[in-house]
This record gives sequence, C-alpha cells and structure tokens, in this order.
Amino acid sequence: MRSVRVWIVMAGAIFAGLVAVVLGSQWIRGQSQLGMNKVVVLAVDVQLGSRISSEMLKLVDWPSSSVPQGAFTDPKNVDGRVAKIGLQRGEPVLESKLAPVGTRGGLSAVVAEGKRAITVRVNDVVGVAGFALPGNYVDIMVSTQQETRAPNGQEHKISKIVLERILVLAVAQEAGRDETKPKVVSAVTLEVTPGQAEKLDLARSVGTLSLVLRNQVDPQQARTDGATKAALLNDQPLHPAVSKKTPKKTIVQASRRPSPASPAAPRSTVEMIKGMQKSTTEL
Repeated sequence: MRSVRVWIVMAGAIFAGLVAVVLGSQWIRGQSQLGMNKVVVLAVDVQLGSRISSEMLKLVDWPSSSVPQGAFTDPKNVDGRVAKIGLQRGEPVLESKLAPVGTRGGLSAVVAEGKRAITVRVNDVVGVAGFALPGNYVDIMVSTQQETRAPNGQEHKISKIVLERILVLAVAQEAGRDETKPKVVSAVTLEVTPGQAEKLDLARSVGTLSLVLRNQVDPQQARTDGATKAALLNDQPLHPAVSKKTPKKTIVQASRRPSPASPAAPRSTVEMIKGMQKSTTEL
C-alpha cells in the first residue's frame, strides 16, 4: 500500500509540474507578443542610389519600446524607393535614409536639395593619392597668376584655397562609401552650391586645382591670404647689401692763443768820440 501511495504522489507532482511549465511558457509567449512589432529590414546590402525592391526586404519582430523613428511596418511602402545612403543587411529601413518618393535611382538621388554635383579631373597627386573617397570632405585650392603685376612688369603667382568643406559624392563611377581602401582615379564628383559650382568652374579654367583632404568633423574655416612667391621666400635677398657710410671727418680747430712777445732783435750801435765827448748812435 505504501508503495502505491508513493507512486501516486510522484505522478501527481510530475503532472502538476508539467502543467505549470506549459502555462508559464504560454504566459511568457503571450507577454512577448504583446510587446513586439513587425518592422521592415533589409535582407541584402544596398548601395546608395540603388532602387529597393520587395525581394530585398523582410519583416522581423522588434521590441515596441525601441522601434526606430521613421521605421516601416509594411514592405509595400518601401518597394520602389531609392536609398540615399548605403544600407546594410538586417538594418531597419528608415524614412530618413531614403530619397523622396518618385526619385529615380542614380547619383542624382544622393544630391541634397539645393545642391549640385560637379566633376573635376584629378590625378594621383591632385586626388590626395586616392584617399579622397565618397563621403569625405575636401578643400579646393587653385594655383594661378594674379591680375595685378609688379612694378617691373612681372606677374605674381598665387596659391589660394577658394572652396572649403566640399563633400565628395563619387570617385570615377563609384559612389559607394563603405570601402576605405584608397582609389587612384581620373575624376572626382563633388557636391556644391550653385555659387560654388561657378567658382569651381572658373578656378579650373584659370589655374591648376588641388584637393586638400580635411577632417570630417572639423567645421573651422581656414582664413588665409594665399601663398605668393614673395611670401614663400620671405621677400628678403639671400645676401643683403651692406651700405657703406663715409666716415665723418672731425675738424679740430686749434684755439687761438696770444703768442708770447718775441724778443727784439739786437740792433748795431756805433760809438763816436770827439775829443772829450762820447756818443752812441744806433743803426
């Protein structure tokens, strides 16, 4: 009898434990479903300027408390949109990372509103050895002749930064911003304002352009007057001439003193005796 009771108690405890596990898992599952939302994410990597299709998307569960602002819950709202920046697989698709509705794919979708894209020809030196990559910022420097000439008729060369903090949109025909390996190309496309585009077009027609790579988070402007040949050489001759000054002659005037009276020259005398009288006569 005791063994039967023991087995009954053990069976009841096991049954109660199984019921508790099932009920607990159902409760946890229900709670987790209440706190989750469906969010559209990318199933593949997408390059900037590329059009997104429905095959590139998928829905995943996302905690309701941490859904990113601008996220999509329906893939139909993303189908046909153009990526404004490069997107990674598994990344939520956000409205801020997409071009406006109706935008066609390509580099034009990347150009910001009110800006323009202009391409300049570069080489391995002008292009900062290929380190001017999409997404970097550069300054534009031009080397040209000054319009005003020196008094002797010679022209002055000047090198001056004319544009600052210009965004590199693409190098050659590549606009991807994920790679950091330098690329030596023959052309660089820059994002500028209409006024900057006019300056840049004039600068490349009157002189030689150079790209100056700058820190991406440095907003400071370079206030310079430009470099000229005179400033480069400090405008000083290598051997400055030494002026020869004639020494001044010091004229010493002797003070006039009264000369002592010179003694009178002795005079000749003649004595004459007449009888008893004697007389002296000076000559």
